[in-house]
Amino acid sequence: MIIRNIKDEEIMLLTDFIYEAIFQKDPNNLLPRTIIQDPSIWIYIDKFGSQKDDHCLVAEVDERIVGAVWVRCIHAFGYMDASVPEFAIAVYPQYRGKGIGRALMSGMIDRLRKNGYSKTSLAVQKENGAVKLYKQVGFEIAEENEQEYIMVCDLNP
Repeated sequence: MIIRNIKDEEIMLLTDFIYEAIFQKDPNNLLPRTIIQDPSIWIYIDKFGSQKDDHCLVAEVDERIVGAVWVRCIHAFGYMDASVPEFAIAVYPQYRGKGIGRALMSGMIDRLRKNGYSKTSLAVQKENGAVKLYKQVGFEIAEENEQEYIMVCDLNP
């Protein structure tokens, strides 16, 4: 497995990964792929790479991109304030449970630290098993509502 920066010609893959990032409890009743066009979701990938706070890493296995983690300073589900980049992460289902998500998250946390960010955030459905991973890499629950946690990772050592 290789963790590396996304290339400009690969940015369109984020349309796949944003769909994969949506927690879907029932695999037999999936949301239509057009759900990514909803403005509350599209904000995560719209014109990605055009903002100074846009950062993306991908995981490559056998020369195939199988996962991505990206951050942006946006007013979305995990919003804390305008200076806090919000995480989005997805790994294709057949590659989950192999440490790829952890490697992606750790890589992005390191990058954000090196770039001087003080914290980062994400939003996650309470029922999503990834909550455990997020806690393991340093995120803590900062807020919650009926369905979601907003989690924050303090990047100061």
